[in-house]
Amino acid sequence: MSKVPSITLNNGVAMPRLGFGVWQVDDEQATTAVGQALDAGYRSIDTAAIYGNEAGTGKALAASGIDRDELFVTTKLWNADQGHDATLRAFDTSLAKLGLEYVDLYLIHWPLPSRDTYLDTYKALEKIHADGRAKAIGVSNFLPEHLERLLGETSVVPAVNQIELHPQFQQGAARAFHARHNIVTEAWSPLGQGKGLLADPTIAQLAAKHGRTPAQVVLRWHLQLGNVVIPKSVTPSRIAENIDVFDFELDDTDLTALAGLETGSRLGPDPAAFDVV
Repeated sequence: MSKVPSITLNNGVAMPRLGFGVWQVDDEQATTAVGQALDAGYRSIDTAAIYGNEAGTGKALAASGIDRDELFVTTKLWNADQGHDATLRAFDTSLAKLGLEYVDLYLIHWPLPSRDTYLDTYKALEKIHADGRAKAIGVSNFLPEHLERLLGETSVVPAVNQIELHPQFQQGAARAFHARHNIVTEAWSPLGQGKGLLADPTIAQLAAKHGRTPAQVVLRWHLQLGNVVIPKSVTPSRIAENIDVFDFELDDTDLTALAGLETGSRLGPDPAAFDVV
């Protein structure tokens, strides 16, 4: 039984507040890692076509014996498949690799504003949603300007925007925009890809104060901000550690200290310019 609480998306679908990401995990390794995550109590799994591990992820889901309605599976459309008809074909391919009849959340991976195809792409997602093959639809790496266009020219408000978000890049403006429009903020690289963040003295002090690891402190920070998080690990002890964050609380002083870690610098690409296909 999972101990992870859920958040209700804007269409009434329940999504776990903490899930398991498989970015940079190869297909065979994904089967093992996802299986370990499911054993540890995770029920939300986040993959993507470009990760090349949808099949391995699907094998772990099938082998788990967990009822489908207890799982929350997210995958994402890669950039090369944007456009209405190409999106529909790519979704069929992802679904087949996962071995599922539907996904719980389907996202456009990047907006690619220079190509101006995300509107037609999103309309294909609306069809997938209407057909019941994605319980919810949304986007990833969209800036408020891209979301404004979707809100003005489509009929389904994105349920989720999955964006880079961690204590050194806190995305206050994006989170505020999402809140105004009832879009859930989901954080990728919630631990900052380990690039010095977890060794930060402020986080180390808070970890010591609460008798927790630095990663647990950062994940707890996300949850208290209202973010959904999808930490990734292939180490069984860390997989278990990352889900064990629901029995302690950061106080206002802690949150103020963490707010001071903002640098304004991304680790990943700028969505306004990124157009790799």
